[in-house]
Amino acid sequence: MDLDTVRTFVTAADAGRFQAAAAELTVSQQAVSKRIAALERSLGVRLFTRTARGARLTIDGQAFLPHARELLRVAERAEASVRPGRRPLRVDVIASRIAPSGLMRAFHRAHPEIDLDVVTLFDVGTAVAALRSGTIDASFRAVAMPGRPLPEDIESVRVLDEPLQLLTGPAHALAGARSVTVAQLAGHRIWMPGIVPGTEWAAYYDDLGAEFGLTIEATGPNFGSDALLDTVADTPALATLMSEQTRLVWPAGHDLRRIPVIGPTPVYPHSLLWHRDNPHPALITLRAHLTAVRATDADTGDTWTPGWVTPR
Repeated sequence: MDLDTVRTFVTAADAGRFQAAAAELTVSQQAVSKRIAALERSLGVRLFTRTARGARLTIDGQAFLPHARELLRVAERAEASVRPGRRPLRVDVIASRIAPSGLMRAFHRAHPEIDLDVVTLFDVGTAVAALRSGTIDASFRAVAMPGRPLPEDIESVRVLDEPLQLLTGPAHALAGARSVTVAQLAGHRIWMPGIVPGTEWAAYYDDLGAEFGLTIEATGPNFGSDALLDTVADTPALATLMSEQTRLVWPAGHDLRRIPVIGPTPVYPHSLLWHRDNPHPALITLRAHLTAVRATDADTGDTWTPGWVTPR
């Protein structure tokens, strides 16, 4: 059903005259008459009775009018769902407890007028496909993985370098240290069961282990962060690496220790990715916000990232 004819019908019904409907729609009275006639032929009924005083709805016209209004409302909602600036900005933050989620919470506090949809996607390949299809508007990722450069239509900018910390239980050999060097971690078992082969974070930790001779184990099933904390608290031989801004809460009895790693400090690099042709106006606001936040970040000093990471 042609929406222009439906819109013309509703306008004529409200105006009571084809001439007034034509003026409102900025078309000729003849065009209004043709549209109404086409709609009547399509439906197989008469919608108006023409009189000297104007156009009066028939019984069929009265029955059709509320449905015609609903058709126009549905069409408007459909258009608004994809119209730049009228739909929420959709951003992938990888996981709800890590730094990108915190960045988006701060953005929402600074710009509460912008509607947001926050999603969590698995890896950089999934995120890039979603950016290219328009499923999301932006994604936080460490880019680009070795042998997997970003497509030419995907832009990126580095927005946050997040220092890693060592997390140990109270009986671990390094538990009492105020800080540890990367060299001191050699020979200690670092357990990270959440590392998934083929992801950008797996590539990051592979390079970190190779660079400094670290033993990073991803053995065993991943039962989530609570089980990881329980095991680290109870096992003196195990520690794990955790980003500085990862938000976790553990029982007081665990007595876990978060210890800064220095000399150099391994930092996990977060970049914002977006499609070059994405017209969403809130995307510009998000990029400006993240640029301003990065400009005010304190210098983390001597740091390390893999060679394949996008430069600052």
